[in-house]
Amino acid sequence: MKGSENMTILQALILGIIQGLTELLPISSSGHLDVIPWLLNWTMNPQFNIDFEAFDVALHFGTFLAIALFFFKDWIRLIVGGFNQVVKKKKTIEGKMFWYLVIATIPGGIIGLLLDTFVGDGLKKPIIIAIALIVMGIILYVVDKKSKTETTYEKMTFKQTFLIGLSQCLAFIPGVSRSGITMTTGRAMGIDRESAAKYSFMLSAPIVFAATLFKIGDFVFNVPFFVGVLASFIVGIIVIKWLLNYLQKGSFKIFAIYRVIFGIIILIFAFIRI
Repeated sequence: MKGSENMTILQALILGIIQGLTELLPISSSGHLDVIPWLLNWTMNPQFNIDFEAFDVALHFGTFLAIALFFFKDWIRLIVGGFNQVVKKKKTIEGKMFWYLVIATIPGGIIGLLLDTFVGDGLKKPIIIAIALIVMGIILYVVDKKSKTETTYEKMTFKQTFLIGLSQCLAFIPGVSRSGITMTTGRAMGIDRESAAKYSFMLSAPIVFAATLFKIGDFVFNVPFFVGVLASFIVGIIVIKWLLNYLQKGSFKIFAIYRVIFGIIILIFAFIRI
């Protein structure tokens, strides 16, 4: 499903649901969006012509809207706090976190864009995705199990937020997972699971919004487009609420196990189809 291809409304719905689930859980949305059509041997409907790369960004925009709506009050406080810190020299936790987010977004965004530009589709191979899923799943499990919880969202330092932002550059490899690598990095630095997840969500918003503006000229505003984006948005809202509640007591173990199992399934299919 690369370049200008066609898809049915049902396929758009399925991809939207997958995006809403996998973008916010640490299991790799890009890996799933690349490999699911391959696993299912999808053929495209000539009625609908869609640039899949642009459609991928549109689906990410759906989860961006979910994050923007779910954390709407947080965003307002962050923006106001950031403004007051510069204009009124008034220091607040919200102002601090706003500028931490801004600064943390820059290096990861630039490096990720460069890597994606020069490497491109070269890594979008099922075997590579499978290996990335498995390796990152193991790392996520080990780091989460070994790390102590010492810091909450409000007490995160500049160093912690910057390194989490920098880690995003590895997400250009399908299967690694942007949320997976950022949450893992957060846990490695002693940030509690719920806070690591919340910061990961907030950190994704600027990059996804920028990617949307960059690709909006390639969007095809037809029925599959709106179905996919709406599904991504609705599922994203549900997943955010569920994950933040779950991580108050649960660990990342279930996601690590899922990554390894799914990676093995992909490898099996890859070898069968050789």
